[in-house]
Amino acid sequence: MYNPSIENLPLDQLRALQNKRLVTLVNRVYKNVPFYQNQFDNIGLHPSDIQSVDDLHKIPFTQKSDLRDHYPYGLFAKPMDKILRIHASSGTTGKPTVVGYTKNDLDVFDEVVARSLYCAGARPGMKLHNAYGYGLFTGGLGMHGGATKLGMAVIPVSGGMTERQLTILQDFRPEVICCTPSYAQTLAQAFAAKGIDTADLSARYAILGAEPWTEAIRKEVETGLRVKATNIYGLSEIIGPGVSQEDVDERGSGSYIWEDHFYPEVVDKDSGKVLPYGEEGVLVFTTLTKEALPILRYRTNDICSINYDANARRTHIKMSSIKGRSDDMLIIRGVNLFYTQVEEVINDLASLSANYRLIVDKKRSMDSVTVEVELVPGASVDHSAIAAELKHKIKNSIGISMDIELKEPMTIPRSQGGKLSRIVDLR
Repeated sequence: MYNPSIENLPLDQLRALQNKRLVTLVNRVYKNVPFYQNQFDNIGLHPSDIQSVDDLHKIPFTQKSDLRDHYPYGLFAKPMDKILRIHASSGTTGKPTVVGYTKNDLDVFDEVVARSLYCAGARPGMKLHNAYGYGLFTGGLGMHGGATKLGMAVIPVSGGMTERQLTILQDFRPEVICCTPSYAQTLAQAFAAKGIDTADLSARYAILGAEPWTEAIRKEVETGLRVKATNIYGLSEIIGPGVSQEDVDERGSGSYIWEDHFYPEVVDKDSGKVLPYGEEGVLVFTTLTKEALPILRYRTNDICSINYDANARRTHIKMSSIKGRSDDMLIIRGVNLFYTQVEEVINDLASLSANYRLIVDKKRSMDSVTVEVELVPGASVDHSAIAAELKHKIKNSIGISMDIELKEPMTIPRSQGGKLSRIVDLR
């Protein structure tokens, strides 16, 4: 472990630490952030009413819209002369959400990313091929700082320029690669298209995040790049990558949340009620140690569950894989749909690849979904039979009838380094 004294902290001691940090946090934001002072005053809540994490439910949620409404720096709790870095979202759906970091925030950022890298199999002295984007996006610089803290040599490739990526992976011989899962697919497919045997690469571990992914993608990436692939989770509003991480030897059992810094809850999507461990709902975070942009009960809109794993090597809670985002959920003829549900069905058919997208449209005033999915290279199958089988499986497992279009390999758009949209909504 990178920090065993924290990662193996007994649960009662972890709770005591969380409670102490929460009380300090609440008093600080009430004093320094007018938004939170107004939130508390409007419902008659005083900082003294929050004495432990068991009291968190009394506090209203913070939404992404609150960050946009106070654009750019209205939720900062520190003066600008204490801010050492600023990041922001793309702003493609409105004003960007702007986040800031003090020196201590950057130290915490490096620490949790270093923990995550170690958890994923990275070690001091290894080389990290960093294919996350640098710039306002937190991924590139976030992973860079954590890798440096761990003692790795960082190759700051950034995203895109796939041909150059292939060359660097062969010539620079990194042991670890990090990027979005869809871009890892792109790299694996590009190597295969060139007839390059990835067994000759030095890469052993892939750390993938920034978008939901499934076991089907893990299988394709691990087979195509000859690596062990783990999930890293984060969002800029909380800190960036490194909020949680999957252990390389516990793949498929969930990702550890570094809850000494980020306290998690899962709440009902509609009522906001806190749900018991193991129940699926909207993930909510409180940043226990952030200085520049501390956030109370931030609704991530990511759908998952959290639970403690008695067989795990660390004491921190685990989150399940992200099923989707509540604001990205499609409602098709009264049925809730996440694209990952379709991906799971596709994975059951060996002749179909994990390259797919959903085309949503209206036909005769009714919502319709067409699944475009590629055949695996070299597949010799009855197209009509495979399409019928996929249509039947989707109808049985999800409850929606969808049209199926089988595509030849390499014909569906791929990630060029950033996040990949699996849904094309034409309505």
